[in-house]
Amino acid sequence: MTTSSATDLETWRKLPAQQQPVWPDRAALDEVYAELAAQPPLVFAGEADRLRAKLADAAVGKAFLLQGGDCAETFADATADRIRNRVKTILQMAVVLTYGASMPVIKLGRMAGQFAKPRSSDVETRDGVALPAYRGDAVNAYEFTPQARTPDPRRLLRAYHTSSSTLNLIRAFTQGGFADLRQVHEWNRGFIGSAANARYEALAAEIDRAMRFMGACGADFDALRTVDFFSSHEALLLDY
Repeated sequence: MTTSSATDLETWRKLPAQQQPVWPDRAALDEVYAELAAQPPLVFAGEADRLRAKLADAAVGKAFLLQGGDCAETFADATADRIRNRVKTILQMAVVLTYGASMPVIKLGRMAGQFAKPRSSDVETRDGVALPAYRGDAVNAYEFTPQARTPDPRRLLRAYHTSSSTLNLIRAFTQGGFADLRQVHEWNRGFIGSAANARYEALAAEIDRAMRFMGACGADFDALRTVDFFSSHEALLLDY
């Protein structure tokens, strides 16, 4: 068995890579790269191992994989309310799938790192003015100005810290009782006025009756207060 050296870990830089920003200041990028490398990990080996085992179950038909989230996250949308609502939507869908299929559902949020996006062109032109394309908040800003559109490696650090706070909030929601199955009707409030929502409400009522039946039989609901909720993103920015 050989141990990878720091040089081995940099060999990817010699390979062709598409959809990468053109960073104007290499020294600034190297500084950010070194700072990112010294930061604590956002996820841990045990979490990755747990997800790997669950994905193996999905691969052989013993579980469903439910993945949901945004095409590209923005820093402005990383608020407690919006993160909670995204988590709640995925949990609502997972409850329905679990009940309908009688099968575990792996909950995977496209969150906490989806701050970059691919583009068909490196340049966007408006009224004869050509500027770098918007590649996501981890690279540049959406406003069509030279300053906003210039790729800024310091945004990679903001992406890291925003991802960290998002993950901390997700862990708090999913491990602190917010995901308790007994709150299914609380989650369902506000879903009114359409046939699809009526069907969801009917199914939620069935789940609620099943929960009351289990409670009457003396079931221990402690295990239902928390859920495993995993995070995913495209890992598009190789420097990050």
